Amino acid sequence: MDEAYRISRFDGAVLLLPQTLRCRARQLSSKQRGMAEEVRLRVGQPMTVLVGGTEIPLGAENVVPRDLESVLEIGTQASMHSVRDSLRRGFVTLRGGYRLGLCGTAVTEHGQMTGLRCLSSAALRISREIRGAAESVLPAVVRNGKFSSTLILSPPGMGKTTLLRDMVRLLSDRYRFRVAVADERGEIAAMYEGRPGMDVGRRTDVLEGCGKAEGTMTLLRAMNPEIIAMDEITEMRDLEAIRQASYCGVKLLATVHAENREGLIRRPLYRELLALEVFSRFVTVENHAGERRYTVTDEEGALCCG
Repeated sequence: MDEAYRISRFDGAVLLLPQTLRCRARQLSSKQRGMAEEVRLRVGQPMTVLVGGTEIPLGAENVVPRDLESVLEIGTQASMHSVRDSLRRGFVTLRGGYRLGLCGTAVTEHGQMTGLRCLSSAALRISREIRGAAESVLPAVVRNGKFSSTLILSPPGMGKTTLLRDMVRLLSDRYRFRVAVADERGEIAAMYEGRPGMDVGRRTDVLEGCGKAEGTMTLLRAMNPEIIAMDEITEMRDLEAIRQASYCGVKLLATVHAENREGLIRRPLYRELLALEVFSRFVTVENHAGERRYTVTDEEGALCCG
């Protein structure tokens, strides 16, 4: 990925901070700015930046509640009411595709969280596109113009969503499939005012902000997709939606938290996912000396080459 692009994404995130914190964040070296993954704000603690899995403190001054409120005001352009629904899920997608996760005191109604008050901490995620990340993967999952339903496996923080996003882009633009994205947390397309903040392709439709199960069924009814993509299968109802989609002849592209196929088998939810026999390609993401590598296998565990 171009270093200038990586740094520019960090600099864009910094613009969402209040002035005092902005100045501190800019003290990082160019290398650190390019590697930064998140900016962390916790009331009563110094601001930190997550770089290579390590939080680096920026200055000695503690974050105050007003700092968190300012990030929301800047990011939403003082239009807090526009993100009220998103706040119920604990995060907001801001202009430029940045994701702001929030903690504080939950406001509940009938046992359901309806909002947050007294904000206590925030995580500003610096999402980045890696165009071409899926180049080595696509030939193994698209054969003779047909896409095989594909599951991406890796531990957290290894770039599953980044790979998924680039696969969606290429399937849409290069292979000309109609792709629909059930973007529950807004991390794949990073929609802002109806426009994707990330390049997900010209033939891609995005439904953001609702659960994957509900989103999948809505996309089936409304958009006539050939492929449905989703991030992080975590619930039993996700499996039911996947099953229904496969019965309709739609192919699936999804991610899960697992190091490998053996890790899938050890977890009851994922054993049931495998039992559906929907996915015929599995992409394992591994880190080799700081470089991500992708291995594609089939149902039998045999290597699939492009």
